[in-house]
Amino acid sequence: MDVTLALGGGGSRGYAHVGIIRRLEQEGFRICAVAGSSAGGIIAAFYAAGFTPDEMEVQFSKVDQTKLFGRSPGDGPALLGVAGASKWLNEQLGERTFADLKTPCALTAVDIKSAREIVLDQGRLVDAVLATIALPGILPPQPIQNYQLVDGGVLDPVPVSVARSLAPRLPVVAVILTPLVGHTGSLTRFSLPFPILKPIVQRITRFRVAQALEVFLHSVDAAGRLLTELRLQVDDPEIAIRPAVGHIGLLDKVDVHEVIRLGEEAVDAALPEIKRSLAWPNRLRRRWFTPAVRGFNPRQEVK
Repeated sequence: MDVTLALGGGGSRGYAHVGIIRRLEQEGFRICAVAGSSAGGIIAAFYAAGFTPDEMEVQFSKVDQTKLFGRSPGDGPALLGVAGASKWLNEQLGERTFADLKTPCALTAVDIKSAREIVLDQGRLVDAVLATIALPGILPPQPIQNYQLVDGGVLDPVPVSVARSLAPRLPVVAVILTPLVGHTGSLTRFSLPFPILKPIVQRITRFRVAQALEVFLHSVDAAGRLLTELRLQVDDPEIAIRPAVGHIGLLDKVDVHEVIRLGEEAVDAALPEIKRSLAWPNRLRRRWFTPAVRGFNPRQEVK
C-alpha cells in the first residue's frame, strides 16, 4: 500500500523514525513521499536521498553526538553552533538538491522575521536540514533567500498537511515523538517540541537564572505538547504512531540502535490498527489543506 510520511521533531528521539520506516517497508508499505520537521526533517532528507533504513542506522550510529554543536565564526546569535553537524551533513548529503531526490520530500522551518511557516522543497538539501533543526536561541538561524529560518517544530511539530500536499491522494502516516498532554516525559531534561539540551544546562547551572529558565522551559514544553495535539486535530492524519520515547532527553547521547528498535516496536503494536484504517473502504475519506494551515512555499513568494 502506498503512503506518505509526516515525521515529527524530537531530537535524539528522532532515530525512532528509522525503525518505523524499516518496519513499514517490511510490512509491504511503499513510502511515496515524506515530510519532516526538525529531527524528522533529518530522517526525511536522508530517506528521500536514497539512504535505506539499514544505511541510516549505520551512519547515525557512527556519529560522535558530543561534537555536533561547536560554533563557527560566521554563526549567528545562539548559545551553540552547528559546525560539527554541518560538516557531517555535507559529508553524507554533499551537494544534493531537492531536485536530485529519489522520493518527493519537503521540510518545514519558521521565518522569524514574518513569523510564518516556510515549506522547503527546493534548493540545497543540507541548507534545508540546517534550517529545520535551528533551535531558536540555541542553534543559529539559517539564512535562505530573504528568510531567517529556525526550527520547523515551532509552528508545525508534525507536518501532516505538508506531507498531504506532496501526495494528496495518499493516506498520511504521522509519527509523533512528544508525550501526550498530561503524560510524564523527560521534563527534567527539558523535553520540548524542539530540543533543549544538557550542554546548555551544564553551562548555566552556576548562574542564579538557572531555576527561572527551568520554569520557562517547562512552560514552553506544555505549550508545545498542546500545539502538537491541536495541529494533529486540525490536520487529521489517517494514522498516528507514537513510539515510547518520552523518557529520552531530546539531545541526550543515546544508543542509536535501541531508539531505532523502539520505533520498530511502535509499528508492531500499531500494525492491526494501521491495516484496518487503511483498508478499503475506510480510506475513502478525503481531507483538504489550506494555505492558512500549511504556510507557504518560498518559491511562491520570492522571485
